[in-house]
Amino acid sequence: MSKRELDILKMARPSIRSLKPYASAKDEFKDFDQELIYLDANENPYENGLNRYPDPHQLELKQRISQIKKVPVENMLLGNGSDEILDMIYRVFFEPAQENIIINTPTFGMFKVLAGINNVGCTEVLMTDDFQLDVASIKKAVNNDTKAIFICSPNNPTGNVIAETAILALLELDVLVVVDEAYIDFSDTSSWSLRLKDYNNLIVTQTFSKAYGLAGIRLGACFANTEIIELLKKVKMPYNVNVLTQRTALKYLENEKLREQEIFEIKENRNKLSKAILKIGFVKKVYASDSNFILVKVDDANKRYGQLIDKELVIRNRTNQPLCENCIRITVGTPEENKFLLKSMAYLDADKMID
Repeated sequence: MSKRELDILKMARPSIRSLKPYASAKDEFKDFDQELIYLDANENPYENGLNRYPDPHQLELKQRISQIKKVPVENMLLGNGSDEILDMIYRVFFEPAQENIIINTPTFGMFKVLAGINNVGCTEVLMTDDFQLDVASIKKAVNNDTKAIFICSPNNPTGNVIAETAILALLELDVLVVVDEAYIDFSDTSSWSLRLKDYNNLIVTQTFSKAYGLAGIRLGACFANTEIIELLKKVKMPYNVNVLTQRTALKYLENEKLREQEIFEIKENRNKLSKAILKIGFVKKVYASDSNFILVKVDDANKRYGQLIDKELVIRNRTNQPLCENCIRITVGTPEENKFLLKSMAYLDADKMID
């Protein structure tokens, strides 16, 4: 396979290309793990475990993530959740009120929200009926001001993996292709982060909120060509990943076997839940899922959402999303939570009962 090479620097905003990023005290003196007296960063000198600034480059954490994800540290940037990283991409590459992105609906809502925040045009291309990319329509939507195509795979709220052939076709275009892989660990497919050497216009974002169970510490990762990573570093806040987040992540990333076991159980429970929900009379369809949630088509999503709230069950009503009329999205819970959900749905069903 021949490598796909675009002029990444030329794609960035001129103001970002010429920007000299802020240099913190810990950028100028980097050997801060030594037992020295530090009087350079105007920190409170009284030790309490939190009085020092964190490593702005999160090197120890990146090295651990590199071992797990098989991506070199130099191809990695960490953020305060993947939302921060996505926002950085807009700020680096898009001139406000001039350039645009393409998204494929239904998809992750933050793509469009961040476009609005950054005053970037957003063209929505409807997915096919089986929630795959309509490549021909996407190509027609690309114009001279299109800088990137944003893709979520496995997709949210539909749960399915986007076909490899479709993403490959888009990577051949003269645009950035951003693949959000928040749910990749629940899929049997490989991450696109393993193909960075083939496409320098590929950006992959992941999160530690889902499979790793660390939503509360807000940690996201970006994997991309080194030129892209260096550009993103220019707009990154100096200490965007705090001490508590770095310490907690390192602690929990030590036990890879526990994470693998939890993922295995979630996938098993997802499959069991999908089959059991089909027995409910008002359920019309359960879509195949490669994530930790399932999309379920019911007779009346607004009605069933309200009824489940009354049963103290909170799900997502997705009926207003394109192609998702009367669909609800259900996160896979513990076996006990799933059992309670099924019993509650059975109670609401006049025709079926589940033991």
